[in-house]
Order: sequence, then C-alpha cells, then structure tokens
Amino acid sequence: MPILFLLFTCLSGIFQTASAQCPDYSSYSMATHEPLSAGKYQLSYQRPTAECRKFNLSDVEVTIQEMKDVVKDPDLFRLFENAFPNTLDTTVTWKGYSSNDSTEELTFITTGDIVAMWLRDSANQMRSYKSLLKASDSPDSLASLFRGAINLQARYILRNPYCNAFQAPTESGLPPENNGYADTDQVKPPFNTSFVFECKYELDSISAFLQLSFDYYDKTQDADFFGKFQWINAVQTVLDTAEGLLIGTYADDGSVNESPYTFQRQSTSATETLTNSGAGNPVKGGTGLVRSAFRPSDDSTIYQLFIPANMQFSSYLGKCAEIMQAHDAELAQQMSDFASSVRNGIETYGKVQHAVLGEIYAYEVDGFGSSNLMDDANVPSLLSAPILDYLDAADETYQNTRKFVLSTWNPYYMHGPVLNGTGGPHVGPGKAWPMSIITSLLTSDDDSEIVAGLQMLVSSTDGLGLIHESVDTFNASQWTREWFSWANGLFGEMLLGLRDRKPYLLATSFQ
Repeated sequence: MPILFLLFTCLSGIFQTASAQCPDYSSYSMATHEPLSAGKYQLSYQRPTAECRKFNLSDVEVTIQEMKDVVKDPDLFRLFENAFPNTLDTTVTWKGYSSNDSTEELTFITTGDIVAMWLRDSANQMRSYKSLLKASDSPDSLASLFRGAINLQARYILRNPYCNAFQAPTESGLPPENNGYADTDQVKPPFNTSFVFECKYELDSISAFLQLSFDYYDKTQDADFFGKFQWINAVQTVLDTAEGLLIGTYADDGSVNESPYTFQRQSTSATETLTNSGAGNPVKGGTGLVRSAFRPSDDSTIYQLFIPANMQFSSYLGKCAEIMQAHDAELAQQMSDFASSVRNGIETYGKVQHAVLGEIYAYEVDGFGSSNLMDDANVPSLLSAPILDYLDAADETYQNTRKFVLSTWNPYYMHGPVLNGTGGPHVGPGKAWPMSIITSLLTSDDDSEIVAGLQMLVSSTDGLGLIHESVDTFNASQWTREWFSWANGLFGEMLLGLRDRKPYLLATSFQ
C-alpha cells in the first residue's frame, strides 16, 4: 500500500477521533449560540469552533473579514458569516487519496444532515467558493478540494451512472449509511447499497459533474489534470448514458422500447416512484432531449423531458468540450455536437405560448404536445437558466418565464407575510424555499427586488442564522432542514456577487 495513502489513513483516524469530541452539527445548528448579532433579529452564531471545522481555508476567513466592512447590517452580515463557510466548516467529511493511486485526490462532501454525497449538491456546494479558486498543487488548497470532488464523482459515475447519491469511499474508513427510504426500491440496473446511498436517475446529477469540472477548469486553466485519472472515461460514460436516454417510449413500428432505467418504490407519495412499472410516463423519441426520471428535488418528473436539466447538460457539456480538446479531439467534437443537439431540442420542444405572458419555457414536456407549466425551487430550475450559463438574463423568453415563475401563475409559487418564493412538491404547498429567493436575486438587476429579497432572507431564519430548506410563508418558526449546506453556500455566493456588481446595496439597513 502506498506510503502516502497510509499516512492519510492514519490522519483520517486522528481526524475522526477529534471529530468525535465535537458537537453533532445537526443538534448544534438547532440551538442558539452567543454572541448574537447586534441587530433586531439577534441571529445566532453558528460556526463550529476552529478545531471542530472540517477544512480551514485562509482565503475564506479573509473574505469574511472583508465582507464585514461591506455588509453594514449586523444581521445580514451574521447570516453571511454563518452560511458562506458552512460547507468547509461542516461537510468536507473526508479528504484523502485513492488506495489505487497515491496521487489521486479524493474529497467526500456530504449534504449536511445526510451523510452521503449527492453529485448535484456537492458540485453546487463547491461552486460557492469558485470566486476564490486559483491554481495550486497544495493538498491544503481549495483547488485540491475541487480535484478530489471531481475524482470521486468520476468514480461514482463510472460504476453507477444512473444514481444520484453515494456512500463514503472505502479509503475513508467511514461505514455505509443506511437509507431506510430505499429499502423497498426496485431499480434497473441494480446497485450495491455499500457504494450507493440512493439511485434516482436525474439528468442534473451527471450534468453537475460537468459543471464542477468546468468550474475548476474555468478558474485554473489546468487542462492536464483531466487527463491523469478517470475523468475522460467518466465523460464517455456520461455521454453513453445520456445517448441511451434519447430513446422514446415507442419504436417506429409501435412496439414498446425497453427503458434503460426503471425505478419503483413502495411509498404513499406519488413523487417517490415512477408509473408504468417504473419506466415513467410515455415520451416521444427524436426530440433531441434527454430523459430524466427525477428532478433536482429528488421528486419524480411528470414528463421526463425535463427542460432545466437539459439546459444544464447542454451548457456544461459544450463547455467541457474545451477541456476534452486537449486530450481527445474526436470526443470533444462529439460533446459539442451533442450539446448543440440538446439545445436545438430545448428551443424546438421546450417553449410554449402562455395566454398572458407570451412565449415561456415549460418545466417539462413529453414531446407529444403535453407540457407541465411550473417551476421548482431546486437548481436547475427555469429561474436559474442564466446561472447555468445557458442564456443571458435579458433573453426575452427567459424574462417572460421569470415573470411566470415569480407569480401565482406558477402553481408552486408560495406567498405570505413571511416570504415569497417558489417551493415544490417535495415539502408541499405553503412552504417557500429560500433557495428560490436567492436564485431570483442572482438573476435580478432590479435594486428594489434585491433589497426585498434580502429582507425576506434575513428575517426568516427563526433566529438561527442559517438558510433552511423551506419556510412556512405564514410562520417563520415552521421550517425544514436545519443543516442544508448547499443553500447556505448559495446565499454566500449571491452576497459575494452583489459585492462585485451592486456593493451599495450591501450598505442597506434591515432593522
């Protein structure tokens, strides 16, 4: 066994022993801790003590101190101070090296209150720090965290490309987590629960791997890294998987095509399983769109031609072609062509005419003419299309879609005296997700909209000073998920973006 791997195994054991002496963050994040913020909301301080933080990065600490001079409202700053470092403080659960190659970095990033690595969540958790990312060979660097996450995601995809959430790597010494919800799952192709935590096929999961890859390359220009380990093979697997899901329900002669993926779960919730013996509702082939059985909320799609995930896939597959060009020009061209084909499918089949708002993007379509007009808070969403780098926020169809999403035309737009934003079937009506408000601010140039959104966010944490999954629009003390690291990071990312493009808004008082 390589000496470096043995060293990291030893250090991992020391780390786990130290961690055992630290409070469980699920409990910690539900209590208030002094010093409270000096504003009227008196928000709790929620960072673990320095010795209990999972990964320390000086650039993050410097950024927090710099933002203290920019964000004048004490409650808004406290929310940033807690939320921005949350992934590094609490969810970089293990970092080390592959047992097969002592130079292959691995980073296991959990969602927060669930000890498993979602491809989508972990990619977005890392994106929170993209503005600080720079090239570095140091194992203590942010670049190393990104490389480790890319390598581990590649491992997961190579073995189970239809799955969305995974167990800790064996090198970590962490035991597999039990997912009781999945006890009754019948999935094709099958998977091993010691490796996979959940196997809901979501196009956005494999798209998130491409997004994470491009985020690293975009800031470091380190094309060589992608040729060293399993990235090229993983991209080929992504292509093969997506191409297999271009298939429609019916062949030209009327016979039923065999679906490459099926999923059934015993549940009282319709969004936890798929119709038609696990294949889902029928879709038409030949649209150029890639099927997705589930959404980024982990809820099943109604129509499997899910437009936001196709936007994300098209965008980052095309961008990653630039990385591939340095390693395999033929595969790079295949990626570019596929990305263009999916874009054509979106623009041809993914738009509908709304009676009041004009041309908008549908959330889901089936290719036969049916469409689902809604939006969900989870990214990728229709609202998030500009931050997926799919289109410009000024695009007319997007602006019409944005008006739809942030209005009562959207059946999952929740509004009330506490906050207004989109939710979704995952937690049901009446619960708005702060993530959707953050996304609306990331895609807005309207000062009044941004200030109103910041007011809702800072006033709806129930005094805990963290971004929750959802909040009751009539009662801020009714919320879900005390520890949702992705949403915390997205808030930090949004506030840093405001610092760069509208710093004067961060001088606003919310008292």
